[in-house]
Amino acid sequence: MSDKQLTIAVIGAGGKMGMRVSNNLQRSNHTVFYVENGEAGKARTIEAGRELSEAADAVKDADVVILSVPDIALGPVSEAIVPQVNPGTVVLTLDPAAAYANLLFRRDDIEYVVAHPCHPSVFLQRKTQAELDDTFGGIAAAQDVVAAIESGDAGKQAIAEEVIKLMYAPVLDVHWVTVKQLAYLEPTLVEVVACMIGDLLNEALSETVNKVGVPEPAARAMLMGHVQVALANGLRGDNPFSDACLIAMDYGREKLIKDDWKSIFDDTELDSVLKQMLHLDHIHR
Repeated sequence: MSDKQLTIAVIGAGGKMGMRVSNNLQRSNHTVFYVENGEAGKARTIEAGRELSEAADAVKDADVVILSVPDIALGPVSEAIVPQVNPGTVVLTLDPAAAYANLLFRRDDIEYVVAHPCHPSVFLQRKTQAELDDTFGGIAAAQDVVAAIESGDAGKQAIAEEVIKLMYAPVLDVHWVTVKQLAYLEPTLVEVVACMIGDLLNEALSETVNKVGVPEPAARAMLMGHVQVALANGLRGDNPFSDACLIAMDYGREKLIKDDWKSIFDDTELDSVLKQMLHLDHIHR
């Protein structure tokens, strides 16, 4: 941590992520301004004991401006906010999609940074009930963060990392990658694949209960335990899968997985999913 007191502006402070990052930043020693346009968001911000500021006042002397708004709103929000910031300001967004698609208002004299939380690992050793309850992160359970800075400026990266560790606290480590690599992590790796599989597991549980007739507590207990074993064996190699399990896994791949599924890691497929997520006709290059 540096000794310099920073001025930080949170745009969209009353939204879901805006409230999360503001809760943590409020406990820091830095000067933080909170900006929110929506009436419900304003009410949440005030209820949390934070004073609202006008955007122009909040960003005029800010070292870091956090655009905590949905990806589909980042284009117009950045167009309104970025022209008002000082040269050298770090403009921090929370998801890579808009940055990768070049939807952000461009200025050559500021630093663009993207930082996305990893959420607490399924393998994290939790010691308290608060850590057990914090599956999302940013409250009690430690998590990593993956971030990208477009310029590679070491000084600005250090400032950004300090704010990132505060807003997503408690943070174990910040991993720095490129914007494109971060886009392949989110959405491709964790939403297209991991979140889809999580939802598929829930559908399979429902079929087991409602179609096969297995009592829900028995089916849920079996699934939850085996999900942990599957992740531990598959991702960490804790134990080998049995020969019979490997045969069943091959059967599952044949029934459920397309032969060309790895094409999701092609640039054209990344563009395709981002166009759908951001409601775009094409990705700007």
